[in-house]
Amino acid sequence: MFQIALWEPEIPPNTGNVARLCVATGTRLHLVGRLGFRLDDRSLRRAGLDYWHDLDLKRHATLAEFESALAGGRLFAFTARAGIPYTEVKYEPSDCLVFGGESHGLPEEFLGRHAVRTVRIPMLGGKVRSLNLATAVGIALYEALRQVHGW
Repeated sequence: MFQIALWEPEIPPNTGNVARLCVATGTRLHLVGRLGFRLDDRSLRRAGLDYWHDLDLKRHATLAEFESALAGGRLFAFTARAGIPYTEVKYEPSDCLVFGGESHGLPEEFLGRHAVRTVRIPMLGGKVRSLNLATAVGIALYEALRQVHGW
């Protein structure tokens, strides 16, 4: 099963869209670090996330806790500053695709620890600095699913 991890996501609708994508594709979602919103029932209902109970969700207080939980697994860190395009990766079904928060991305120390598996989604230079978080997750996850399951 593929896995998605979001480091300190800030915008509830982005995380909601990623959660919906994870439910639709049978993908586990890891939420790591401080969130920019609450995960209580009232907040989720107000955001219209009625499928949340179907989500395979894991919560981690820190990146160290997250990395420890996935020890031995392959993590791919997505950043606009990476040299390798996400389409050049040969994905495996248990891979975890890791994305940073909307305004700050992934920490440099994390990117350094996973430098051999740091990838980017190509964009035209200079127009925008990054894609919407939910859009980026969708692009990357469906490429991995296409490679492994022929979707």
